[in-house]
Amino acid sequence: MNSFTDNFTINGITLTAQPISRQNEVLTHDALEFVGKLHRAVAERRQELMQARHARRNAISSGQDPRFLPQTEGIRNDPSWRVAPPAPGLEDRRVEITGPVDKKMTINALNSGAKVWLADMEDSSTPTWRNVIQGQLNLTDALERRIDFTSPEGKEYKLRPAEELPTIVVRPRGWHLPEKHLLIDGKPIAGGIVDFGLYFFHNARRLLAQGKGPYFYLPKIENHLEARLWNDIFILAQDLLGIPQGTIRATVLIETITAAFEMEEILYELRDHASGLNAGRWDYIFSLIKNFRIRGPRFVLPDRGQVTMTQPFMRAYTEQLVRACHRRGAMAIGGMAAAVPNRKDEAANTASFEKVRADKTREANDGFDGSWVAHPDLVPVAREVFDAVLGDKPNQLDRSREDVTPDDRALIDLSTTEGNITESGIRLNIEVGIRYIESWLRGNGAVAIHNLMEDAATAEISRSQLWQWIHAHAITEHGDIISREWVQDMLDEEFARLERFDGDRFADARSIFEEVTLTEEFPTFLTIPAYARFLTEAKEEATQEELVAA
Repeated sequence: MNSFTDNFTINGITLTAQPISRQNEVLTHDALEFVGKLHRAVAERRQELMQARHARRNAISSGQDPRFLPQTEGIRNDPSWRVAPPAPGLEDRRVEITGPVDKKMTINALNSGAKVWLADMEDSSTPTWRNVIQGQLNLTDALERRIDFTSPEGKEYKLRPAEELPTIVVRPRGWHLPEKHLLIDGKPIAGGIVDFGLYFFHNARRLLAQGKGPYFYLPKIENHLEARLWNDIFILAQDLLGIPQGTIRATVLIETITAAFEMEEILYELRDHASGLNAGRWDYIFSLIKNFRIRGPRFVLPDRGQVTMTQPFMRAYTEQLVRACHRRGAMAIGGMAAAVPNRKDEAANTASFEKVRADKTREANDGFDGSWVAHPDLVPVAREVFDAVLGDKPNQLDRSREDVTPDDRALIDLSTTEGNITESGIRLNIEVGIRYIESWLRGNGAVAIHNLMEDAATAEISRSQLWQWIHAHAITEHGDIISREWVQDMLDEEFARLERFDGDRFADARSIFEEVTLTEEFPTFLTIPAYARFLTEAKEEATQEELVAA
């Protein structure tokens, strides 16, 4: 397969990318046939669900606040149903480390001492064709213990003994992202189906032989019908490979504001495959801004750094999540603390550790069964906190949190949110947005900026806040009205301050940032135009359908 340089077709799937080393190990005839069957089974429903997202956002924009669904009240009120019991390797999830599936991160994450590694093909991974294929190779190589390597600087990377390694949970791309290098009938396959399908096909039996199983994190789900679509894919995938139903387990990120109103329903749809919910805090904030962006001052948030987990609407979200999970026997996993240690700055390092410790202490005390960190140095910090609360128990499933009352109004009540909009906050959003996109365009989807780990979700907050502040004519703490012209002036100033280097992508990054921040229309995800214009083999503009319907 590596001999091809032009488009070619196998099993009705056309590959449009230039081939990379070892891709023939991933894109076998049987693997592509498997992925094609998954795609064909759900392609039409996926498109319908993307259109339903657009319709629901329009309804919210027009003044319709989301509420708990009356048509699913019976599911919420039925106390009898439970999700599947914890699968092998997922009984104890007190510390989970997240990160992309490049070779160095794969080894560092697996050697980190965490209980789970979220192997991320989504928000911390730029979906270049090389990253997509190399990520699959790295995961299989890790499972086969053949991933050791020596860096150009001479540092050796080797895996610890198998019994010391965390359970791997793969996060495929969300429903909104296409893979434009694999086409069926001229149309891209969903990126999530490519990521899930190739990993499952090549590794499901290998994982079972090792005493675990194929486990996944499902991102960007907006309602229970999207969860049902994943469940149907799981059923089909297991049938096609002759693997027992219920072998797959999935943890759903509650990282959209609409999904927060359907947490129990999402668990119900996936109940034979469900293992928990995760409080995906950064995308959740972005989703709230995106959905309510033109609803006026009632939904305008302060500076990004002031939207903490102690704000009342965020407390309502996390406490209701723990209650929903434990009521149904599912794990509740806390969000990622964005602080990143700085080994060269002891004071900054200490401050990062204390922020993470406080964040994890609150989650553990609230009943979460585990939480995320983004850096290996933070694994001992989070583990110490959860060890103190859990003791010898693997989780807190016995804490029902019946003291929490489900309250759909509280999820979008921002009236008691404290904080201000500042000029420094505007400038930081500009800097972070441009610097993150620049890194993303060079293939790195996770980057430390000012001792915080930025990924696509945090960059989305930065640009969507600016868009909303401009359109709401928001006012800073000093009484300045935020206008497009003022933000443009600050953008010029901040761009001039950036430290340039050979081969940087700052000009392209600025172009994308302005497109998703300063235009009249609001692209639903910054990654959609960036992917279409700069990462596909055939450079193109994202279609209007892609920009608004996702």
